[in-house]
Parts: sequence; C-alpha cells; structure tokens
Amino acid sequence: MKYDPDFKKHIQWDLPLLDGYPFEFLENTAKDPGSHHYKGIINPQLVENIKTFKPDAILIYGWAYQSHLAVMQYFKGKIPVWFRGDSNLLDETSRLRKILRKLFLTWVYQHIDLSFYVGNANKAYYQAFGLNETKLVFAPHAVDNERFSIDQGRSAEQIRTELGIMRHEILVLFAGKFESKKNPLLLLKAFSEITLDHTHLLFTGNGELEAQLKESAQLHHEKDKLQKVHFMDFRNQSLMPAVYQACDLFCLPSQGPGETWGLAINEAMAAGKAILVSDKVGCAQDLIIKKKNGDIFTSGDLTDLKNKLKFLCTNRESLFAMGQISKEIIQNWTFKHQVNVLIKTLND
Repeated sequence: MKYDPDFKKHIQWDLPLLDGYPFEFLENTAKDPGSHHYKGIINPQLVENIKTFKPDAILIYGWAYQSHLAVMQYFKGKIPVWFRGDSNLLDETSRLRKILRKLFLTWVYQHIDLSFYVGNANKAYYQAFGLNETKLVFAPHAVDNERFSIDQGRSAEQIRTELGIMRHEILVLFAGKFESKKNPLLLLKAFSEITLDHTHLLFTGNGELEAQLKESAQLHHEKDKLQKVHFMDFRNQSLMPAVYQACDLFCLPSQGPGETWGLAINEAMAAGKAILVSDKVGCAQDLIIKKKNGDIFTSGDLTDLKNKLKFLCTNRESLFAMGQISKEIIQNWTFKHQVNVLIKTLND
C-alpha cells in the first residue's frame, strides 16, 4: 500500500500489473525517491544492466528523470533509442519559457531515434521540437477496453439505486483526483447554475479539493432543496467499470497544466458513454466528435460549459446513442494495436 499525495490517501491497486511479465527492479539511490522530480530516479547500474541484456532497441517512457536521460545520452548511436510520452502544447506559457523549452527539448529529442506518439496533440508537440515524420510512429494511448465494456448492469443499477437516481434520470459523472488541474469546481458551479430536470451529478474520487467541493455542494443543496449532487470515495480499478456504466455522461473539465491525455475518457468510452471535455484535455481532438459522441468546451469558460452541459442533458436516449458511437470510436484504441505497432517497428 502506498500513499498517493493527489488522492490524499493510501492506495493499493487491486489489479496485478506485473503478473505474466519478466521484469527486474534496480536499486534507486535517490535521496528523495519517486517520480515527482528529476532526481527521484537514480539507478547507477542501469546502463551496465542494459548492456548485459543486449537489447535490439530501448523503449524509454519519459525523459524527466536522471536515469532516463542518462540512458538516452549513453545509448544514442549504439542501440536504437525509442521514446514514448504523452506531452502536448495545450498549456499556455510565457514567450521566454517557450524559447527556453524549445532550446532544451530540441536538444533532448536529438538523443532518440524514434518516438511513438499517442495522438495528434502529442504528435504536434514532437514536431515542434525537431522530430519529423520519419521519426514519428502512431501507437495509440489505450486502456483495457474489454474490462470496461463487459456488462456490469446489475452493479451499475445498484449504484444508481443507492444514490436515489431513478431509471429515467440522467447521471453526469466526474471520476478522478479532486485537484485544481482537473477543475471539478467549475463543473459543480455550472451544474448548480442551470436548470436540469431529472439530472444528477456524481463526483467519484478524493483529493485536495474534496472539502471545498462538498461545502459548495451543500450550499447548492440548501438553496434548491434538492439533493442532486453526490459523492463517492475513491473506487479501485476492479470497481470502476460499474461506476462508468452507472452514468449517462462523463465530464472531464480540466484546465491544466499537465492534463496530457485523460485516460479516464478512454475508460468511459469503452463503457459506452457520451463525453464532455474541455479543450485542455489532450485526447479531445482524437476521441471526441462534436455532437456525435459528446462535445468540447473552452477550458475555464463557465458559460460555454453550462450551455453544452444543458444541451447534452436534455435527452437520455440521445446520450445513450452518443455512448454507442463512443464505443465504436474507441474500439481500435487498444493495447493490442499499440503492441502490434511496436513489434512491427522492431521487425522492420
């Protein structure tokens, strides 16, 4: 069990992530170990272990750790260095910062031979820092679609019943960390300021904004005398398919910085749900077709969010139809597709 600083609680994921795979952990000598800063991953034996393994190619996930960047620098020109990340240019930044970032990241990406991009915003990011088409290969961001699409109807109905949501009523879901980056407070404010008959809002998760969210929801409840805003603590991975299937519309109102993709969108789409996201969510331009499987609103724009939320929540049957389109769109965004791309690239 490990403490998650964003969820503000100890978590032990209930799905085995390493079963069936050969793997090796190396000693991390960092004074403050962890993935939260550059010097949090320092493995003095990493380069020698890789040399002993004699790989045909090296796939590195992210450069922002001392060990990762050291591997990229050492093996460039010796063994093909492949890279995968999901960064984008959607976050606003100052002109000076843009110049400094371009200089630094152009230097970083000179140390890779190939990058597997996860979507269009990610591809544009690599191109901005000097990688041309010959160094870019599409390998989709993915979740276990099958696990989220398996019918959890009975459990989903139980969730709705426990929350007091009738069969004909609409449930809007936010699931994730209650943090500023994901901007759940904007969704609550939008929901509280529009008239939506037979519509409920559920926040699933925990985080630093939890107390503020609950306080704001209570004020909304006292004002309208209707308890339409619900909260559910963090649910582990094995329970999340039922949570997604209980809703009619999934909303991710992120404002960033750092909402690089939003894999919860993949999960909700695999569960067959309509989607409403902000334009700061990295997957928006790849996975959302406006008015077909949901919509995209301008990040931080309360009026735009209110208008699109109100439009989408006028009819539960139309949300169901949008959810079916989501399922069709997401069917090729799979681990199998991703792995096949890696294998084909290696064979080529």
